[in-house]
Amino acid sequence: MRNVLWLSLLVSHLVCSGAGYMVVVSKKTSEDPKWAKVVNALREKHDAGIFSYEDSVEQSLPVLRSVFPRYACFVATPEETSKGFVRSIHSLTRKLDDDPYTDLFWGILSGHDSANALQIARTSKPLVIRKSLACTEIALDRCEEGKWFCELRKGHGLVKEKNGPSKPIKLGQDTTSLFVKELNEDKPDLFVTSGHATEQDLQLGYRYKNGVFRCRKDGTLYGADLSGKSHTVNSPNPKVYMPIGNCLMGHLRGPDSMAAAFLKSAGVRQMMGYVEVTWYGYMGWGCLDYFVEQPGRYSFTQAFFANHHALIHRLETCFPGSNGGKGEKPSVRQTPLARQLGLGRQDLRGLLFDRDIVAFYGDPAWDARMAEGARNWTQSLESGDGKYRLTIKPTAGKDSFSPVNENGVQRGYRPFVEFFDHRLKEIEILSGSEYGPVVTDDFILVPNPPSDQKAQAIEIVFRAKALEG
Repeated sequence: MRNVLWLSLLVSHLVCSGAGYMVVVSKKTSEDPKWAKVVNALREKHDAGIFSYEDSVEQSLPVLRSVFPRYACFVATPEETSKGFVRSIHSLTRKLDDDPYTDLFWGILSGHDSANALQIARTSKPLVIRKSLACTEIALDRCEEGKWFCELRKGHGLVKEKNGPSKPIKLGQDTTSLFVKELNEDKPDLFVTSGHATEQDLQLGYRYKNGVFRCRKDGTLYGADLSGKSHTVNSPNPKVYMPIGNCLMGHLRGPDSMAAAFLKSAGVRQMMGYVEVTWYGYMGWGCLDYFVEQPGRYSFTQAFFANHHALIHRLETCFPGSNGGKGEKPSVRQTPLARQLGLGRQDLRGLLFDRDIVAFYGDPAWDARMAEGARNWTQSLESGDGKYRLTIKPTAGKDSFSPVNENGVQRGYRPFVEFFDHRLKEIEILSGSEYGPVVTDDFILVPNPPSDQKAQAIEIVFRAKALEG
């Protein structure tokens, strides 16, 4: 009874304080003086509410459900960031209300140690990504400047200078020292990788032999080239890391894991990554569709969750009941849309596999986004007198809604997603229902038309009230 009364008083306090940002941390970690500094840094930066759980992160659900913040940051030591921890956060953050989608922006704030985590927590200045570096093909035409070195063809790469076109470059087979030099001296704001990896290494070649990135117990990241020589990474400028196709790179398995080393040695302030061996790829590669290929439209946080909303939407519309929502039994029944898209049992398995196994690390409220660049459509949301109008207009001809880049798997044709500045209630679609829009309290999603249709303007009008509090 005392616990129930205490929780009721805590929730009442947080609601009255209008906590738009919650820090969730285990009691053990919150009582560690070094990690308490991390929690306090976030509290001061965001005027955040704090909840400490005793045994399991799931114990935070009643508070999150009652407070319903816009952001939740799960502070955790590198010993706490298990695969189960990531899965639990995914699951509980979809349970704040009745819709099947993630109900807030969340991130796990950890690091090689408490000092590293504190450095991440104290990062406030927004990041505009102007330089990109990748060991796999990315859409350089959407980047202000950047380079990628191919993981599939040895000696092949592409470079784009500021205000210039992309040009091929010739490389040696072993690009290890070059990658380290680029990280240390050219100071990219975004690093993208794919290929074979574990919690202890990352191979720079996929179809050919190349060097490997590894980590030391002290959190140092280094490249080991084919001759056995080591090249230490010391790249402290704040950056975003997207290991979109790497297995296990998101599994922060203690302080001597690759994820911890990237956070410490490579200046990474936000990153995503699989905590399992990846094979389907929807949650990884699709983040490029939202983040890199719609430059400046989304922060990295928003791009990650837009892609997750897209995954849930595919489950809900192609395999109804499979997501476990609204009391329905899991099903492999295909809808006409699933058949139209050629999706079957293997896709259902892949979507369910990807749903809960990609971690997001960093302060979710930190704003990191690509520099403004070319986009294939305009997207705007206007409001007035309780009405909202989403307008999407193609600007790149009949194929405006087609994939920008198809490197990887599960690419292209992601739904259009627009996030609201505030939560909404009592939503009623007035026009545009033929496009199949989904309007929740904090975003609107509109399916991308089938590939055989010419890209045409889309307009959705709906009525809603702002949710107070």
